[in-house]
Amino acid sequence: MYTIGKSSWDMWIEEALAKVESPDMFMLRPMRLPNLGGGGEEETNAIIEDEYETFQGIQPWDRLSVQTSVPESLYQRMLYGGNYKNEAEDKKASPKQEPFKKLLIFASNDFLGLSRHPAIAKATAKAAAKHGTGPKGSAMICGYTDYHVALASSLAELTKKEDCLLCPTGFSANTALMVAIGSLAPLLCEGKSPTKDEKIAIFSDELNHASTIDGVKLADRNGWVKCFVYKHCDMSHLDQLLTTCEMKRKVVVTDSLFSMDGDFAPMVELVELRQKHGFLFVLDEAHGTLVWGKNGGGVAEEFNCEDDVDICVGSLSKGAASLGGFIACSKNWKQFIQSRGRSFIFSSTAPVPLAAAFYASVIVARKEPWRRMEVRKRVQEFQELTGIPVTSQILSFMIGSPEKTIKASQFALSHPLIDLYIFIDYICSSNLQLLTMFMF
Repeated sequence: MYTIGKSSWDMWIEEALAKVESPDMFMLRPMRLPNLGGGGEEETNAIIEDEYETFQGIQPWDRLSVQTSVPESLYQRMLYGGNYKNEAEDKKASPKQEPFKKLLIFASNDFLGLSRHPAIAKATAKAAAKHGTGPKGSAMICGYTDYHVALASSLAELTKKEDCLLCPTGFSANTALMVAIGSLAPLLCEGKSPTKDEKIAIFSDELNHASTIDGVKLADRNGWVKCFVYKHCDMSHLDQLLTTCEMKRKVVVTDSLFSMDGDFAPMVELVELRQKHGFLFVLDEAHGTLVWGKNGGGVAEEFNCEDDVDICVGSLSKGAASLGGFIACSKNWKQFIQSRGRSFIFSSTAPVPLAAAFYASVIVARKEPWRRMEVRKRVQEFQELTGIPVTSQILSFMIGSPEKTIKASQFALSHPLIDLYIFIDYICSSNLQLLTMFMF
């Protein structure tokens, strides 16, 4: 019989790991790759942090990260929607003959503007020239290289966790984690179906990302968990649910920075509730990684509570401006997720050039802290200019109806800034979203 406290989840994960069949099957197998151009192994696998050139202040290529061009026909359809009348003529036109319209993108997740950074482009090209795309397969078969090891280590250090598991996307990271957490229940019940009290109680913010929600649903479908949804950032409601729940294995999962509303989770209050109830604290840092915190460690670093977060899920497709996800956690949790997280097990790992790009992004973001400061300045400037209270790089406005929301987006498209038109995305039927970038 366990007593609820900080060490309870450590004991449960150790017990579950001891019951995993054939654990060696789920080992990661780091491998060195031959150099396409010849050369020794030591040269091939050397990843030198100092070789990444960094800069102080906004550079010309930074502005290019938010500029694009679209065919005139697509621009017209974006502007007029179903009222656009010239689609037949558009189909006759050659793509080479059709004029293009320049747009500024205010709907990108490239918060730090790293997608055009020359150091990251150079690291990507160098890895591709040496190794091609690398071996293809699951990380547990043949897809885990020195590049992946370096990236995982850097992310563990960034989030102040013992270890880190790389996933192909942030979505797969969340689903793998939720399913793995749920699978603890049958293991701890000696393979039997868990009773109601033996299931895992997962408490989830009502505005959590779809990947978390779907992961919980998958675990619930297997009969392993019971989900409790608390009102958005309502700590009184969460405390009430935790207090009245008699299940002993409790997990609280929340976004650190909510992608739809742009508000932060109440980190201080969540830490206090963790100390009171002894739950496993899972934090989705998808929109906080590299953007918030002194070193880019995320919202947990921003609020100085990294040690109170048990498992940190992150994305490499936003602040890092690439594609991928990760789970930063203890070594025991990493080993367990490797054995039970199906969206990790049955997915190919990132190609070597992408892994090199990820690693370069983490290094550059850490060495160019002015980028995070510029994001804060833009948020402050927006608030001063408009009087609208905002706290993060995600600016979300409730317009009121689908028709008005589409009109607001079309208004931005039809009123150019100098010679560039503005693309603002509408993310749901009544919500208009601006994603602030540091270069404006």
